[in-house]
Parts: sequence; C-alpha cells; structure tokens
Amino acid sequence: MNRITTLFGIQYPIIQAGMVWCSGWRLAAAVSNAGGLGIIGAGSLHPDNLREHIRKCKAATDKPFAVNFPLFYPQLDEIMHIAVEEGVKIAFTSAGNPKTWTGWLKERGVTVVHVVSSAKFARKCEEAGVDAIVAEGFEAGGHNGREETTTFCLLPAVRQATTLPLIAAGGIATGEGILAARVLGAEGAQVGTRFALTHESSASQAFKDYCFGIGEGDTKLHLRKLSPVRLIKGGFMDAVSKAEDAGASAEELQALLGKGRAKKGIFEGDLEEGELEIGQIASIINHQQSAAEVMQDLVDGYHKALEKMQGGH
Repeated sequence: MNRITTLFGIQYPIIQAGMVWCSGWRLAAAVSNAGGLGIIGAGSLHPDNLREHIRKCKAATDKPFAVNFPLFYPQLDEIMHIAVEEGVKIAFTSAGNPKTWTGWLKERGVTVVHVVSSAKFARKCEEAGVDAIVAEGFEAGGHNGREETTTFCLLPAVRQATTLPLIAAGGIATGEGILAARVLGAEGAQVGTRFALTHESSASQAFKDYCFGIGEGDTKLHLRKLSPVRLIKGGFMDAVSKAEDAGASAEELQALLGKGRAKKGIFEGDLEEGELEIGQIASIINHQQSAAEVMQDLVDGYHKALEKMQGGH
C-alpha cells in the first residue's frame, strides 16, 4: 500500500493511460479487474458515447476506474457534467490549466489528477488543489510537453517541486521500468503504449500489428508549431516531415492535419493516410497480450527486479 493505491482504492499502483482511440470501456474494465486503475479516454468520444462507455465499464467491473479529460476538448463542459452525473469518482485532466476544473470536480466528490510535463506546472497543480500528479516524459506517445524533458530528468525535478502523490509516465512498459521510476520518487506508474496494444484496446488490429514491427527510432516528435505529438514512421509522418523541412507555417500544418486523422490511423487502421501515434517504448513490444497478462507481467517484473537489486546481483 502507498499513497497512490490508497487514493484510488486499487491493488497495484499501475494506471492505464487515457489514450485516444485505444481507451474504451473494455480496456478500462480489464485493467481495473486486474488490480490497476483503468481509464476511459474521453478525448475521442462524443458526449453520448462517453455516457455509454461509463455505464458499460460499471457493468463490467466493480473496481474503481477513471475518465481522462483533455482540457482542449471542444464539448468539455458537457462531458464533465456527464461524468459527474454518471458517478465517475476519479478524473485525470491533461493539456490545459488545472485551475479551470479542479475545484468544480472536487466540490462534487471527484478525485482529480493532472498530467504535467514540467516542474513549473507541477507547482501550479499543487496551487490548484489537485490530489495527485502524473509527470509525463517526452518518450510518451501522442501529445507531448513542449519542454521535451525525458522521464528520468522530469521525475526528480517534479519530486523536488511538490509533495503531492506522484505518478510517472512516458517510456514505462516493464516492471523494471516501474521500479526505476519509484527509485526516482514516483509512487505509481502510468502505462500507455503497452496497454494500447492489448487485445482489449479499441485500436485497430492493423495499427497494433504495425506497432509490433517498429524499431528504435521509428517514432519522432513532430508538429511542434501546433502541439508536439509523437508520430510513427509512415505516409503521414513523411508528409509532415517534408512540410516542416520546407518551413510550413502553423496554418499550413493544421490544414495538412485536417480533421479525424488520428481516428483514421489508430481506430480505422489506415497506415498511409492516418495519424499514427505510439510511445518510443513500442520498439521493445513485439506480441499481443491481454490486459490481465500485461498487469501480471508488470507486477512479476517489478518484484523480480526488486529482489535482484536487494540481492546485490
């Protein structure tokens, strides 16, 4: 037991990240049933879909689960009210100012966790009254912090900046990685990429299979003029790279990105025209497992690594 397991009422301090087009109710329920904290990613759900996912998740697990809210979501007010109406007790907020919603959520009995990419924003979280922080390094998939700070540099900086319960994210896909993060001051770990590639993830099988084949250096951070995002090599990344090399403006990049491109790539499996996002750590993941198998691997790997360290081998 530690502050993270106590805060969420879970068995293991392992949290499944709220990832667009991967994090539906099936994945959240499977992770929660296996002793971690499953998260429904609201960023790719319409308000009515979110309500349906929350209800299905409740029917599939009697364990705690959370909803992740990207604060740039266009119908944010609506989905926040839906989550509270449906009795969601844990909210993860990201990509915005924690002051905006934290007070409102806490007044309604919701535990609030905010994702940060710098010690500066960690301090803002403490001022805003959040219950815990996720410190996410730029190894992570999807949208990333402008600071481009790696997880191993970010964790000690955030740990110095705040006394709040701290969850590490970015590049963590093994029990050894969780132990390393805890040595650096984290009390829990948020795992995205490994859960994105499980059977229960709502991502397209074509996308998952493609990710199992990528190697070191096959993901890159692009679209810094808009919002930095980690992309996988492919048709869309090549187009973005060419446009950026040619000095494309933010407006031109936005036009290239268009609408629905991440859905096309991750959810529909269009590997040429879709926006493909995954974390750097995908290069060490080469086969599909269930969420429960991943959880067991993470827990076993953590204990084996800890025993090895304590044995001095």
